[in-house]
Amino acid sequence: MSTPGPRPGAQSEESRIYRRYLSAVMLHGHAGAKVCDLGASDLYALNVLELSGAMTPGELGARTGLTTGPTTRLIDRLEQAGYVRRVPSPGDRRKVIVEPVGRPARLDEVLAPARQKIGEIIGGYSPEEREVLFDYFARAARAYQDAAEELNAPS
Repeated sequence: MSTPGPRPGAQSEESRIYRRYLSAVMLHGHAGAKVCDLGASDLYALNVLELSGAMTPGELGARTGLTTGPTTRLIDRLEQAGYVRRVPSPGDRRKVIVEPVGRPARLDEVLAPARQKIGEIIGGYSPEEREVLFDYFARAARAYQDAAEELNAPS
């Protein structure tokens, strides 16, 4: 007698663990943003700008998955809080560039406990295992970004 396969729609334990991990990361981001008096999209946009540098509002909208109106309001909020500024594009003065100029004062303090705990977890791995982990992080980030771009592409 053979063992039946997984029922249709069933998830592996690995899939459930991974989904819990992603949910915890998102929950932490939302909680950190709230403590810093930001919305989750605001904190995400600041992270995008910090990692990628200045960009046009359209590029920021594409990277955050927001349409034009919400992107404008997001930039307005961040500019009013002193975290970004709009400057004329050096190549085309009709264009505007959004550049980061600050970050929430408490952000590092708020994120430090989780960063420390994650650092301890990663520190428990061998150098070879850490190499695999960071290879995964880099490749998975690209895969998620590509998938998001596909989902956001006009149909």
